[in-house]
Amino acid sequence: MSNKYFVDKIDPYNKIQQKKRRSGTGSSLFNTKSSTEQQTLPLLRDTPATEQEALFISKLNQCSIIYNFDEPLIDIRGKEIKRACLSEIDEYVVNGKGVLSEPVYPELIQMVASNIFRIIPPVEPVLYDPDEDDPLLVSSWPHLQLVYEFFIHVLESPDFQANFAKKYIDQRFVLHLLELFDTEDPRERDMLKTALHRIYGKFIGLRSFIRKSINNIFLRFIYETEQFNGCAELLEILGSIINGFALPLKSEHKLFLERVLLPLHKTKLLDQYHAQLAYCIVQFLEKDPTLAEVVIKSLLKYWPKTCSRKEIMFLGEVEELLELIDIKEFPKFIEPLFQQIARSVLSTHFQVAERALFFWNSEAVVRAIELNVNTVMPIMFPSLYRITKEHTNQAILTLVYNVLKAFTDMNAGLFEELTVNYEKEQAK
Repeated sequence: MSNKYFVDKIDPYNKIQQKKRRSGTGSSLFNTKSSTEQQTLPLLRDTPATEQEALFISKLNQCSIIYNFDEPLIDIRGKEIKRACLSEIDEYVVNGKGVLSEPVYPELIQMVASNIFRIIPPVEPVLYDPDEDDPLLVSSWPHLQLVYEFFIHVLESPDFQANFAKKYIDQRFVLHLLELFDTEDPRERDMLKTALHRIYGKFIGLRSFIRKSINNIFLRFIYETEQFNGCAELLEILGSIINGFALPLKSEHKLFLERVLLPLHKTKLLDQYHAQLAYCIVQFLEKDPTLAEVVIKSLLKYWPKTCSRKEIMFLGEVEELLELIDIKEFPKFIEPLFQQIARSVLSTHFQVAERALFFWNSEAVVRAIELNVNTVMPIMFPSLYRITKEHTNQAILTLVYNVLKAFTDMNAGLFEELTVNYEKEQAK
């Protein structure tokens, strides 16, 4: 099969071109072909079985013609013929038996590739705020959606033969597929997520390459670009992959946790993929509880200093992790953890302080504190006592008094000693 349909990388656009792009109608550049007038081919269901394979291939070639949807009034008939053809071949694959014969695969993969593989223009971060700006949707979605659905149904078909397809769905194909995850269109990213997940399941020989390629995307995102639209979708795929890791965990998987997943916490776009990232971390701890020290200490290392929104996310994630961690693991990190909690309860941001104090609503956390009260109470006491004297927010004061009462119940003698010592220090 020819590799002409694969789109090679180009030099990034300059800033002027990027600014113009924000007012465009699509988030990508297709290599549109100047098509001749398309003719409607016979329906597959009306064709003798012996001729269906040849007709199927002809329809795949017909669907390889790309139309410019930025000009909606051009090639209207051709666009409708292609749409109908895509719908028909999708139904043919879903309902037919034995339709994915070996000669079909090169034409099928070429059709998919010629439709979906294209240039995703880079975006200057200052020009696009995902919280404020609407994503640029792919203008050709009426065709593109059908192509993705067809490709996914092919991968899911009982007739699909990975041995026939592996000549065409190779490492180069996977790399181009991964590049598309940077599209701004969330509909396309969702389709890509499903397609890549199916490829990972079907092509065992590509699994290691897919994981390494995703690693490289994340490392480039963390340390170079700080801009990538598909982090949440890739992490969702990884969550499923991690769930299937065999025990004991390989060293390469642990390194992936330490060098890729945990550093993802430090980017400014964390809120776009935090839920999926936290799920991946949970999967690792459920597989190997001894990783708790590495995880908690890494979160403390990347703890946000000036962003209250991120700090609230960190506090929520830490509490969720503490509820999973074996009680025997707590002494390894409890001191630096509660040194950070003590700083968080003193935050001038009401929600940060409140979220930190909510730790005492968790039975698992309270149980761990009770077993390590001689370590935790001296760390927390100065911050809590200071709040009772200086804070004006009644909700925070109520939470603090509840925490102080809990400490009193755990070790009244230590609480009294800390009170006396703190008041002496303040009196000096």
